[in-house]
Amino acid sequence: MAETILELNDIHKRFPGVHALRGVQFDMVPGEVHALLGENGAGKSTLIKIISGVHKPDEGVMRLNGQPVRFNNPREAQQQGIATIYQELGLYPQLTVAENIFMGHAPKTAFGPFQRIDWQEMSRRAQELLAELNIYDLDVDQQIGKLNVGNRQRVEIAKALSLDARILIMDEPTAALTESDVERLFGIVRLLRERGVAIIYISHRLQEVFELADRVTVLRDGQYVDTQPIADVTEQSLITMMVGRTIDNLFPKKEPKIGEVVLEVRNLVREPHTRDVSFQVRSGEIVGMAGLVGSGRSETAQVIFGVYPAQSGDVFIDGKKTHIKHPAQAVEQGIAYVPEDRGTQGLVREMSIRENTSMAVLRNIAQGTFIKRRKEVEMARDAINQLGIRAYSVNQVANKLSGGNQQKVVVSKWLASEPRVLIIDEPTRGIDVGAKSEIHRLMSELAVEHGIAILMISSELPEILGMSDRVLVMRQGRIVGEFSREEANQEVVGTAMMSDEVHELPEGVE
Repeated sequence: MAETILELNDIHKRFPGVHALRGVQFDMVPGEVHALLGENGAGKSTLIKIISGVHKPDEGVMRLNGQPVRFNNPREAQQQGIATIYQELGLYPQLTVAENIFMGHAPKTAFGPFQRIDWQEMSRRAQELLAELNIYDLDVDQQIGKLNVGNRQRVEIAKALSLDARILIMDEPTAALTESDVERLFGIVRLLRERGVAIIYISHRLQEVFELADRVTVLRDGQYVDTQPIADVTEQSLITMMVGRTIDNLFPKKEPKIGEVVLEVRNLVREPHTRDVSFQVRSGEIVGMAGLVGSGRSETAQVIFGVYPAQSGDVFIDGKKTHIKHPAQAVEQGIAYVPEDRGTQGLVREMSIRENTSMAVLRNIAQGTFIKRRKEVEMARDAINQLGIRAYSVNQVANKLSGGNQQKVVVSKWLASEPRVLIIDEPTRGIDVGAKSEIHRLMSELAVEHGIAILMISSELPEILGMSDRVLVMRQGRIVGEFSREEANQEVVGTAMMSDEVHELPEGVE
């Protein structure tokens, strides 16, 4: 076996009120894909931030190529060949694709006694990096802010690869990618492994771990559990190690009690992503919306919620036509929207759990210009208990929470508004299996016990099939298929997503 390139022994890290890591160990060899698993809050993010120089350990030793190292900042880690793709993307929306890829290490050329950025070389090298990822449809001069989450994720991967890393940390790299994009990414991972790059791979999609990883290390509640060759573990044994218990049902779907139509969309148009879209969602029903990235799913949800006003078409709530030009009007009509990008659209990450939870209902808990603080604290505590948010206090800042717990805070914010319609986009993106089961259980309870009409958008077909009472499929801005729960399976839904055929269009679609 090759000599160890990275080794961590007895690592401890404390934050106010939290002992995030307690005696954690981890090691890697060149050319290895080492999966790091655990529930949200298990300590994975803290560990990779120590490796990448964001945090310093309070105790323990980290060795790189056998030599003790202690990074003061991420730049020092990068200079030692460590690159990180974080779950929440760290790109600059006003800059171009090429500028983001080479931020901090742009190619330069001599200009008299000075140096200046070589923009032509930057563009050329950016195109080469994207080509390595089999990405030919991105303009390197396009602004990042105009790209969807999937394309921004691709740019983040190219950015990490541009650092010529010897150790590459990938935190949920496929969360926003289509199935074909995932396969291309896997090809890059295998290529890097052949070149001797050591890859730390974090994913809640266990099938990816079994397909890519050589070894797997599991953390639970900030503590080291075990390291095993991937050939020696099963999916169930990994889940048990991660959560400390068995999970019998990842999709705890209750028998629906479907009532009258609550949300109806007729011939909705917002070019180029929403084209003559019509569908209904009934009380107590979970309607899953499937489709590839770029199919128009998220954009249609944003039109309904008033983020982007419709160019034509109508939205009805309980049979009454609504006029939604901005999100505040949607909230007044009883519509809640949990966006796919929780980091920039769902949370104010610098604010506390308490402040985020009450954000959608401030008018209800205010007296004049003053917020009823006791009521706000009570709401936040209820959210923490109901959704199992792991936090030391209602005053904990949101960006100090793990990704899954941040998602739970976003959900709790909108549940506080007691909506009639809940639109939830990628409900379990970047969330561990235990939290997924909890979110799915909550969705089922909201539909069955509270009669909420739920439109669920997801890139994960097992989630669509496991939780939906009815499945809609979008392609190129249009609904091209509708299937009952009994009709829907991976083959027919996947075929509708990929093919140009139209499958039993709902009424109103031409």
